[in-house]
Amino acid sequence: MADPTKKPLRETYTTQPVHRPSIRHHCGLFGIWGHDDAVALTHLGLYALQHRGQESAGIVSIQGDHLARHAGIGLVSQVFDEPSLARIKGRVAIGHCRYSTTGSCTENNTQPLLFSFAGGQVAIAHNGNLINAALLRRNYEDVGHIFQTTSDTEVIIHLLAKPTHQTKDNPLNHVLNHLQGAYSLLLLFPDRMVAVRDPLGFRPLVLGSLKNGAVVVASETKALDMVDATYVRDIEPGEMVTINDEGVDSRRFGGDMGGRGAACIFEQIYFSDPSSRVFGENVHLVRMAMGARLAKEAPVEADVVVPIPNAGQCAATGYARESGIPYGRAFTTSHYSGRSFIMPTKEGRDLTVKIKLSVIKEAVAGQRLVVVEDSVVRGTTTRGKIGALRGAGAKEVHLRVASPPIRHPCYFGIDFPDPKELIANGRSVEQIRKFLGVDSLHYLSHEGMLACVKMAPEKYCTACFSGNYPMNVDEPVEKFALERVQLRMFT
Repeated sequence: MADPTKKPLRETYTTQPVHRPSIRHHCGLFGIWGHDDAVALTHLGLYALQHRGQESAGIVSIQGDHLARHAGIGLVSQVFDEPSLARIKGRVAIGHCRYSTTGSCTENNTQPLLFSFAGGQVAIAHNGNLINAALLRRNYEDVGHIFQTTSDTEVIIHLLAKPTHQTKDNPLNHVLNHLQGAYSLLLLFPDRMVAVRDPLGFRPLVLGSLKNGAVVVASETKALDMVDATYVRDIEPGEMVTINDEGVDSRRFGGDMGGRGAACIFEQIYFSDPSSRVFGENVHLVRMAMGARLAKEAPVEADVVVPIPNAGQCAATGYARESGIPYGRAFTTSHYSGRSFIMPTKEGRDLTVKIKLSVIKEAVAGQRLVVVEDSVVRGTTTRGKIGALRGAGAKEVHLRVASPPIRHPCYFGIDFPDPKELIANGRSVEQIRKFLGVDSLHYLSHEGMLACVKMAPEKYCTACFSGNYPMNVDEPVEKFALERVQLRMFT
């Protein structure tokens, strides 16, 4: 008998218009202090972080006593060329590649943002999402503040520029205590660079060094490797690191978290590059462990284990090794089409998948396949890939997902705040199996996922799986909320 509490998964799920862009990631940060080629190295660092955001990119440098900026819409390779890099050349720079989790992809919203106020110039690059940005913005607009963007990041600048905040011994420290949500930040002033990680440590941020003594900050260690920097350490949750010609200074801000943390476990599952060290662990090894655990939890008789490229490859390797089933390939991939997960529209995602993946028909015809996916969000692109395998003659298709079902919205930097877009929200695994068209479907258990990482469970945010949020969200975050507020002001 059907469970009346479960919502049916109708075919219209794939065709209903979605009024917001696809589920996407956050952003990548890179900064360097004290190198003659700082801008060129920042450019390379952003290449290494391109997987974190493909909407826009920008660099701000120090030139004498002022800041210079170049930014634009598009990939790093589209935004920068030799003349633009030469125009902002300097010994200090910060860079950003963006996926917008609050505010549209527009020129005004490209980061790093650059502003002038009574305290001088400041540039800011942000990875994460502020859950109290709309409230803070309304409060400032009520007293006459004019905002130039619809990004939550700009709120930080208005807080910093407030005269009563400027009178504090450490204005930035005071401002940070007003923020709620996820934020790894790079701020650049004409005399210093400041790196910040929120008290719960949602997003990664690391320190590195170059042979000449230059200090490097990046979202992932892959970017350090790109510029031949040595990894020094992670910036700790609730730490503010100030870098200038005199050296590096560290101080704490925020209250006592009581041993809690909120490191986003989706960084390990999908977002971060497999070569990176994130939250103290190599991403590739964590994903392999998740695949091996999945093989223990959900064994099946099959001929070959194949990944859905590219994020599923590490987990599929772990599954194959643990199960003893040979590892193989079912798809060829194009490296020039981007990541469908972070494309801005459903049509763009579908087209990206078609361009990106081609089935190797002779490798799947007549075979019993274990298909390993890192995660299933909406399910529509996964369904298309499964259909392609069926069309190529696969005898059986058993889908294994190396993470639990994503049932709940994220308010901390992953763009799926609308639960209606999540295939697992309110639906049984059996309903999802039928929709995807696979012979069997198993997800990695929540306990199994946490067993594959080293930090204690209370150090991670797993809210998208469990619904247990690390902080109260009194006003649910909606991607275009700030734009709707702005629109109401002029209508």
